[in-house]
Order: sequence, then C-alpha cells, then structure tokens
Amino acid sequence: MPMLDAVIAPLAGLIDRLIPDPHARDAAKLELLKLDGSHELDAVKLQLSAIVAEAQAADPWTSRARPGFLYVMYTMILWAIPMGLIAAVRPDMAEGIARGMNAYLKAIPEEMWMLFGTGYLGYTAAGTWGKAKGLDS
Repeated sequence: MPMLDAVIAPLAGLIDRLIPDPHARDAAKLELLKLDGSHELDAVKLQLSAIVAEAQAADPWTSRARPGFLYVMYTMILWAIPMGLIAAVRPDMAEGIARGMNAYLKAIPEEMWMLFGTGYLGYTAAGTWGKAKGLDS
C-alpha cells in the first residue's frame, strides 16, 4: 500500500495542476483510482522505480544519460529567447541563423535520427527490463 500511495498521490497532485476543469479533473482522478490493482498501475510503478533506480545509479553515465538528453532539448527550446531578441534587432541575421540551423539539421541523414531514436529507446527499455527482472540494481 505505501508504494500505491507513493504513485497515486503525486499523480493526483499533477492532475490538479494540469487539468483546470473540475469535472475533467475529477474524472481523471477516478480513472487513476480505477487503476488500483490493475496491470497498468503495476506498469506505472515499474516505470517510476526504473527512473528512480537510474537516477540513483553509481555509474555517472547511467544516472546522467536521460537528464543530459533533456538538457539538450531544453537548450534547443530556450534558444528561441535569444533568437527573438536577435530578430528584434537584426531580423536578417536571425533569419540567416534559422536557415543555417535548419539546413544543418536537415543535412543529418534520416538514418542517423532513426539510429539515435532506436538507441535511446532501446537504452531505456533495456534498463527497465533489467530492473524488472532484477538483473540491474
């Protein structure tokens, strides 16, 4: 039961913040409570335990891989702020930067993107599977 509370309480809090409509929020919480004892809730528990285990891993590559990837994505998104400032001052320069970044990203072969996606998802799935089977700590 403590693990159930550890999973449902944070998810219910997240639902409170993400869903403004009270009726939809109540319906989402009801669905969350219906998951109690189901395989889906077990899957959520397993995923959360895998994430926690990765974060607490002694190996710096394991514990930093997912956050490192997210930091790269956050940086790409936050790059819009200086680009907006550059566009306000020098629209031609901002357009040139955007064209250059777009050309660079399009120049990366699709196979490389697929390889990266497969490797990242495979890394995540293998880590989760290993933890579920008790092979990884």
